[in-house]
Amino acid sequence: MTQESDAQETPSESLFQAPPMGEQERMVEAVLFASAEPVSVRDLESRMPHGCDAAEALVRLRKRYEGRGVQVLRVGDAWAIRTAPDLGFLMQKETVETRKLSRAAIETLAIIAYHQPVTRAEIEEIRGVSVSRGTVDQLLEMEWIRFGRRKMTPGRPVTFVVTPQFLDHFGLESARDLPGLKELRSAGLLENRLPPSALPTVGEKDDDDEDIGAGQPELFED
Repeated sequence: MTQESDAQETPSESLFQAPPMGEQERMVEAVLFASAEPVSVRDLESRMPHGCDAAEALVRLRKRYEGRGVQVLRVGDAWAIRTAPDLGFLMQKETVETRKLSRAAIETLAIIAYHQPVTRAEIEEIRGVSVSRGTVDQLLEMEWIRFGRRKMTPGRPVTFVVTPQFLDHFGLESARDLPGLKELRSAGLLENRLPPSALPTVGEKDDDDEDIGAGQPELFED
């Protein structure tokens, strides 16, 4: 009876056996290659057979693509296949610039990126001038910023934060990878009139915090 019981259990167990890791890598590669947007580990595992380890497959796939023309990159909490940074110049002919950001939009975007979550009033205080609705609407339309949590202050103003699309566009894994104030000014992205308090240098950023409000949950509501 015992031998028959073992024989009956074996086929059932094999139904839930995960594919070899090499096959899992191919699955992850196929999904990332076909997706225009970064894909999270959870989404990958929801597409793959039961028992697959998408995180491990990503690590192996990323290593296999090292030094190639395309790379497996982490974008926020998701993953994507993107052109190697040093080969970006080859894509310039394929890029069509439909709209140029105004100086006000660039400064507003930079302040949001470095001070998120930040309110409109805080942006205006840093810049020293008012922020037009058109500037914010443009950044929202481009999906480079989004509304964050409401701040628990009088009026409960909404805050703004950058999006995964913003990180993906600039090839950043997280907001910690943003350049410092000197780099932005040398690139001509900031006017000299912007006060020094507007943006921190890389060294001024706390390595344990992604944004200014990370350690102050009592100031915000979901």
